[in-house]
Amino acid sequence: MPPWLQLMLDSLAPLLWAALVFTIPLTLASFVLGLALGLVTAVVRLFGPRPFSAIARFYVWVIRGTPLLVQLFVIFYGLPSVGILLDAFPAALIGFTLNVGAYTSEIIRAVIASVPRGQWEAAYSIGMSWSQAMRRTILPQAARVAVPPLSNTFISLVKDTSLAAAVTVPELFQTAQRIVATTYEPLILYIEAALIYLALSSVLSALQVRLEKRFSRYGGFLEART
Repeated sequence: MPPWLQLMLDSLAPLLWAALVFTIPLTLASFVLGLALGLVTAVVRLFGPRPFSAIARFYVWVIRGTPLLVQLFVIFYGLPSVGILLDAFPAALIGFTLNVGAYTSEIIRAVIASVPRGQWEAAYSIGMSWSQAMRRTILPQAARVAVPPLSNTFISLVKDTSLAAAVTVPELFQTAQRIVATTYEPLILYIEAALIYLALSSVLSALQVRLEKRFSRYGGFLEART
């Protein structure tokens, strides 16, 4: 067996373990929390009082206008200077959640705004309150349109978690870096890490296609294209 192949086989288990224990949980937790934050931010921007809407716009402006890596550094390395100490994983979780929240808020805001005004009027005409109309009429319609961009955000997040290595989270990419430090084979190890990321992204892309087809049965975006 070629030495490079043996090295890849020997490294596969620790890389997959790092992906299972750190990369995947970090991705899932960040996306779920970020999606909830994005929904709240979008609703505040669309329907909230002007001061709260201004705060929400400021938050989105700051997060979208600065690099994710810088945000992670501010949280993990910068906050200790003002007495706020965070472990690596919670710091990364906060950073990714804030980042995902800002981007998903723009997606959610756009899809809610795209729902025709007549849908609101129809909901009100049958006695629904604002919250009932939002929950039962507007959000289900908006969700169908939001599936593709939100899915793309989730897939991008899987790859972006590699930045957590910069704040010492022992996820997939940092595990590859540690193996490189002992084997001195960066090309082989980084290609192997890239292949694992590619496999994860491919699986998620396939699931995205199935999800889009499922929503299309109910008058979703696929019919709208044709």
